[in-house]
Amino acid sequence: MAFEGLSSRLQEITRKFRGKARITESDLKQMLREVKLALLEADVNYKIVKDFTNSIQEKALGQDVLKSLTPGQQVIKIVKDELVELLGGTESKINFSPNPPTVIMLVGLQGSGKTTTAGKLANLFRKQGKKPLLVACDVYRPAAIKQLQVVGKQLNIPVFANENSKDVVHIAKQAMSAAISKLNDVIILDTAGRLHIDENLMDELKNLKASIKPHEVLLVVDSMTGQDAVNVAEKFNDEVGIDGVILTKLDGDTRGGAALSVKKVTGKPIKFAATGEKLSDIEVFHPDRMAQRILGMGDILSVIEKAEETFDMEQAEKLEKQLKKKEWDLDDYLTQLRQVKKMGSFSSLLKLIPGMNQIKDLKVDDKEFVKIEAIICSMTKEEKRDTRILNASRRQRIAKRKRNKCARY
Repeated sequence: MAFEGLSSRLQEITRKFRGKARITESDLKQMLREVKLALLEADVNYKIVKDFTNSIQEKALGQDVLKSLTPGQQVIKIVKDELVELLGGTESKINFSPNPPTVIMLVGLQGSGKTTTAGKLANLFRKQGKKPLLVACDVYRPAAIKQLQVVGKQLNIPVFANENSKDVVHIAKQAMSAAISKLNDVIILDTAGRLHIDENLMDELKNLKASIKPHEVLLVVDSMTGQDAVNVAEKFNDEVGIDGVILTKLDGDTRGGAALSVKKVTGKPIKFAATGEKLSDIEVFHPDRMAQRILGMGDILSVIEKAEETFDMEQAEKLEKQLKKKEWDLDDYLTQLRQVKKMGSFSSLLKLIPGMNQIKDLKVDDKEFVKIEAIICSMTKEEKRDTRILNASRRQRIAKRKRNKCARY
């Protein structure tokens, strides 16, 4: 879970102040000391931590308490506002060209997840009504082209590749011609990376950028590398010039220092965050929502958006009518369960609900829902409609079938 360590520390700190009717300067200093330690442990750059806590202190001591807030709530509001600002302030959107195709160039080190991220982005844009084309511009890494083609096949998104050429500029220009002829309005270039930053990598990227003139150059960084991710972002921005950052493996980074540092260091916004292994696990980076998650305030807007993307409205209306008529059965429950599963894991969804982070040892095993699904699938239509007929022999039959179905799931 992203920011898990930082989140638990900050929530514990703010919980002490939430209901306080009076906060002294000594209380504030103690809180800021704990905040500073929490941020440093999360691998946030020391200078950024110092500026962050100084800004909170200045605003907390210099502001009058709002009528609707207690002093404790006011301090928490200041912490949240400063956290939003640190993460980028506002959402930064992709600048789609009014004259398609829009060219997006992905850059980054080898192993940062560029190829998978290219597929995730293409999938996200297609949901927005775009017609993307993936372009294999990594001509050095063994099987890089094949990997992109596999990703494209899984998503049913076209991939342009020229395995007979090592000239990435020529490949990119060919891809642009192909995109125009096939009416693809977004081109995503998956460029080559290295295990470390070198002059050859930078020269190739600078040459490609100068020749193709992409509308967006997005740096893909592995958030689990901590401060190294920030150093990489700074170097790529200085050498090539980037328009934004995509953080990958954010679900595996319990500290989150990279996300909290990269905008401040480079001045470039975080535009997307990859939050899982599935090709649908990418989301637009919202600084305000991320700040709310870190402070345990939940993120209801993201839950609503996930529901709107995955739920079949006709099916939902049908279920609503059945509920009103009291015609609900286990088939209907199974349909609803499967729709919720499309939104992501139950544990990740619960963490977006306000207050749920404050419940200690809250664990949801998604495998249990697989078992429930297998049990329902092992029942007859009559049993699903009326569970009162489930006698001992029927239960034994269902249990035997369930074991076989669980093995296949």
